[in-house]
Amino acid sequence: MDEIISQISSALVSAEAMKVKSLCERALAKNIPAHRVIEEGLVAGMRVVSQKLKSGEIFIPDVLMVSRAMHAGLYVLKPVLLAQKNHNVITHRVIIGTVAGDLHDIGKKLVSMMLETKGFEVIDLGIDIPPEEFAAAVIRHRPHIVAISALLTTTLVNMKKTIDYLQQHGLRDQVLIMVGGGPVTQDLAFQMGADGYGYDAASAAENAESLVNRHGSVSHGFGLQ
Repeated sequence: MDEIISQISSALVSAEAMKVKSLCERALAKNIPAHRVIEEGLVAGMRVVSQKLKSGEIFIPDVLMVSRAMHAGLYVLKPVLLAQKNHNVITHRVIIGTVAGDLHDIGKKLVSMMLETKGFEVIDLGIDIPPEEFAAAVIRHRPHIVAISALLTTTLVNMKKTIDYLQQHGLRDQVLIMVGGGPVTQDLAFQMGADGYGYDAASAAENAESLVNRHGSVSHGFGLQ
């Protein structure tokens, strides 16, 4: 089992989409849990890719190829995860997006999928989202959580600007805010004024669940209608 997981991670780093898809199918056939394939295979591979990007070993076009491989794996795994989700969980709504100036969505899509398996309703705003669009989405969708992603160190400033913009327009206290992405740390998240942080997709989903369980939808969030 561990060999297949390792092969999935390596194939992802090499951007071998069809191989990733095939290996994910083999892993499921061997009854390896889908969440383990994601966490120990795909997410582990993405950590390697993130480090290579930071060190200059690879560049954005390479990451886009890795993205194709990631989606090939998710195509296989997502239906299994969604079929396993707890339908008795009270749904909480999350809006998620990548900040202005940042065009990365691999990690965001992973987080979205893991949130869905926890019973969250996820509204993905996409990439390159300015503070004004996050604010408009809060007003329109009335979420419990706003999840903000950034992969580039240069776009971290826009994460803080988004939180500040929500504060300035009277929306900050109505939602819980989570942040995450390659350059984000827990200390940095709290310095920005976020309520929570996700190191990776799995921990982000767990922390989101913990946040809504602690805060509920009375003091934070509009509540679903």
